[in-house]
Amino acid sequence: MSDEYFREGRTTSLVYWGLGQMMKGAGMAAAFVIAIGLALWVLYAVGLFLPEESRQTPDPNTWDVEDRGEP
Repeated sequence: MSDEYFREGRTTSLVYWGLGQMMKGAGMAAAFVIAIGLALWVLYAVGLFLPEESRQTPDPNTWDVEDRGEP
């Protein structure tokens, strides 16, 4: 009985291989998303250390072609 219980056919082994490949891809995608989230969190954390005055200054956009009457 135990010999027949662990016998695996060709279809079953292909199904397990395919499932393993999909789980590997899902794990790699999850690692990529987590890495992007950590990078964004680090940028946010660095921004918290900036002084309050730097958050209220105008945008230093020097390539703007629209004239708004600003010096």
